[in-house]
Amino acid sequence: MERKKQDMGFSPGIIGWSLLVLLLISACGEDYLPKPEGYNRIDLPQREFEPLGMDLPYTFQHSRHLQVEPDSFNMAEKTWINLHYTSLGARVHLTYKPIEGNREKLKSFLDDALNLTFKHQIKAYGIEESVVRTPTGYTGLVAELSGEVPTQFQFFVTDSTSHFLRGALYFNTAVKNDSLAPVIEYVKTDMMHLINTLEFN
Repeated sequence: MERKKQDMGFSPGIIGWSLLVLLLISACGEDYLPKPEGYNRIDLPQREFEPLGMDLPYTFQHSRHLQVEPDSFNMAEKTWINLHYTSLGARVHLTYKPIEGNREKLKSFLDDALNLTFKHQIKAYGIEESVVRTPTGYTGLVAELSGEVPTQFQFFVTDSTSHFLRGALYFNTAVKNDSLAPVIEYVKTDMMHLINTLEFN
């Protein structure tokens, strides 16, 4: 009988090892818990500001940790720029419009800015708006959007007669806004510094 088992390639040792492996697998399977999903660690740079070194109808102080780029979306608008936080995957799009003393133009720019904010109302959990008055006497509106929206912070500033500047924050990533919260707050603080140091030429 023993000879027949060996001739058939049968080995009692293989069964023993197989049972041991099955027992280990089943034992591990009962206690295994997947690790909860975490967020990537984001190191935020130290705040440092410098003046905008470009010949534009406006100037302000911006973070040293960003690149100022021409707006590639509309190259014809030479006064439109992007503030690109390369290490954070964030961009602030700045669009400028001259009012030229025309109240109808001002009304049109205000309507456009408000419509661009409220078109995100469907996805936003909420929109908080604040009227701001800058140290130089300009008036503006800051809108903070919460929820899974493409832009979490928008603003405009105007002197009501000659200049109108609008800004909107966007990210180059599909990561949920909860994980971006520290970056959003960081850039929002920078944008408030921009607004408070803004001067029209």
